[in-house]
Amino acid sequence: MSLPMVVPEDGLPARVRIHEVGARDGLQNEKATVPTEVKAEFVHRLAEAGLTTIEATSFVHPKWVPQLADAETLFPLLSDLPAGIALPVLVPNTRGLERALALGADRVAVFASASESFAKANLNRTLDEALGMFEPVVTRAKQEEVHVRGYVSMCFGDPWEGAVPIAQVVRVCTALRDMGCDELSLGDTIGVATPGNVTSLLGELTRQGVPIATLGVHFHDTYGQALANTYAALRHGVTTVDASAGGLGGCPYAKSATGNLATEDLVWMLQGLGIETGVDLGRLTATSVWMAGQLGRPSPSRTVRALSHQE
Repeated sequence: MSLPMVVPEDGLPARVRIHEVGARDGLQNEKATVPTEVKAEFVHRLAEAGLTTIEATSFVHPKWVPQLADAETLFPLLSDLPAGIALPVLVPNTRGLERALALGADRVAVFASASESFAKANLNRTLDEALGMFEPVVTRAKQEEVHVRGYVSMCFGDPWEGAVPIAQVVRVCTALRDMGCDELSLGDTIGVATPGNVTSLLGELTRQGVPIATLGVHFHDTYGQALANTYAALRHGVTTVDASAGGLGGCPYAKSATGNLATEDLVWMLQGLGIETGVDLGRLTATSVWMAGQLGRPSPSRTVRALSHQE
């Protein structure tokens, strides 16, 4: 298998933790429901490829995301994964959190928005109402000593309002941090960011006292900018990057959102920069080829196609 030439650069992290979202964010947007056993095998294969943080599912009401209605059935099928594999799950409210806690989940995520319009579309609430809804969820999770990630969607723009002011994004991020979120993921949900946007937002968050070590980035590749934006974040010191195996996923509430940054494309770039990930690119590519077969279409990841000669 081809591997990139390794040419390290000064000023970049020595290691990056990939927060793999394919099993949750990737599959939630599929038109057809993927069988539970296939999802479980997908997660196991991702772990065997060296990924140590794999977002497994969502405890959202089945009415809203029917593709993930099997969360209670799926999560126990992952109990045999090796120690050290983190399995975060998305929880929209206290009911979802209690369902996750009942199954022993020790890492959860809440999904906030930086824009009023998306909060309305996704949660049927204003921005402040949505933040108020998350506060008891985060408080309860921290009482149980559960790690909480706060997703902040539409950090760079949304399809209704256009550009989202940096000050508004910072307000949402600091509110989630003050609630008790351990980590924040900055989402470019419709893929409109460019590296300058990324640098500006990260700079302002740092100035407002949000530690860079608590920030992750989550880019979509709508305009082909996901890797460029990731590189900008790396140069700013970010060491957590969200990605989806094979480039699966979009957003069911934002029709202009295309696929996530493909994990294979990310690993190729990071390997070329000499940045450690712990991921076996060959195994990961094979996993995405397998999943593409389950879904009945080629993987959109350019690296998967190049390494597997998919047509």
